[in-house]
Amino acid sequence: MELTPPEIVAELDRYIVGQDKAKKAVAIALRNRYRRSQLPPELREEIMPKNILMIGPTGVGKTEIARRLARLANAPFIKVEATKFTEVGYVGRDVESIIRELVDSAIRMVKNEKMIEVSDRAQEFVEDRLVDLLCPSGQKRQSPNPFGMFWGGHQPPEHEDESEKEKIQGQRKRIRDLLRLGELEEHIVEVEVEEQQFPFLDMFPGGGMEDLGVNLHEIFGEMLPKKKRKRKMTVAEARDVLLQEESSKLLDMDAVMTEAVKRVEETGIVFIDEIDKVVGRSGGSGPDVSREGVQRDILPIVEGSTVLTKAGPVRTDHMLFIAAGAFHTSKPSDLIPELQGRFPIRVELETLRTSDFARILTEPQNSLTKQYTALLATEGVKLEFTEAGIMAIAEIAEKVNRTTENIGARRLHTILERLLEDVSFEAHNLNEPIIINPEYVQEKLGSITQDTDLSRYIL
Repeated sequence: MELTPPEIVAELDRYIVGQDKAKKAVAIALRNRYRRSQLPPELREEIMPKNILMIGPTGVGKTEIARRLARLANAPFIKVEATKFTEVGYVGRDVESIIRELVDSAIRMVKNEKMIEVSDRAQEFVEDRLVDLLCPSGQKRQSPNPFGMFWGGHQPPEHEDESEKEKIQGQRKRIRDLLRLGELEEHIVEVEVEEQQFPFLDMFPGGGMEDLGVNLHEIFGEMLPKKKRKRKMTVAEARDVLLQEESSKLLDMDAVMTEAVKRVEETGIVFIDEIDKVVGRSGGSGPDVSREGVQRDILPIVEGSTVLTKAGPVRTDHMLFIAAGAFHTSKPSDLIPELQGRFPIRVELETLRTSDFARILTEPQNSLTKQYTALLATEGVKLEFTEAGIMAIAEIAEKVNRTTENIGARRLHTILERLLEDVSFEAHNLNEPIIINPEYVQEKLGSITQDTDLSRYIL
């Protein structure tokens, strides 16, 4: 990772508005990983990552910052919610499944990269198989009856019919040329595809035993032969199916597993959301009894431990952990001391203001106004947001968040859906541009925002 911290922040600014402190903290953490990779092995082993605790209400960008950071670093990333886990002995998921899922993510990432690397070779095999499917007479001659030799009823030819061989070769060459020109993409061929033998296993998440590091699909897949069935499809569809199959054959899965484990150990990022929800309350009874236990179960993987996965043992010592929580009814100091010490960097994300909402609506590459404009443009509707109209929407978002529940930027989704409901419904009949100005916003949302009880249910 060669991006400098200012460059990392600039990349995050393309998708996330504000929250400069949090962006700065994660940029430094990511750059420190690059710095660590440049050190001698003996010193590199001693440098641990500085985990981050993000504090702020929902919808202000905590998850998005972590997700975009992982994409920038091309690192294995997983987001989990602390409330999904319970102390060992209670009903709930085992915290070590976090690392197993992270390894699964890394395996998919490495496998996709390796498949791209071997795609050129795989394309050659795919082309050969397509030629065989389109010119079956050239695949092989019918084998002679071995018993025919005893009775003199069949004698193997001493010389192959050269003219027939040349004819077949000419056919195959013409078919190959047509394939390369894309002339046969709609032609129907019959392809053998592998069929799942145990569809009932899909009823169990992760194969049914992910907390034990066991994948039932893989176990049964190795024990029993592959079941295949023939399917008719176009050459274009067959090309994709065969490319996947041939690329998989060229992969060294042992090397994929090894690389995946290395990436997880050195660059893996774990985002633990709702960490404040596992802060135990005094009394130690009822549904809160296992909350402190969850913290104690999370502690070993954050401190550094070894977790057994299907790719082998994985060390968590150098993974980056980012925890986040609103801490409305609790505070970070309510976490157990050992866990507090493992999150030395703390950043507080700010509540979004009207100006922030206005920027969120327009500045990011994937802003909501750009999304709605593009969606409606597919039906010939020209949607225009005026600057004053954007500000009117932002003011409503800030007001509703302040007077009801503060859900941050997610409020904009609800407001825009309500605002553009009629336009979306009648889009196929509209011929004139739709101008979103303050008058339009007031017409569609004014009565709702003035009634607090109504806005509580609708917005």
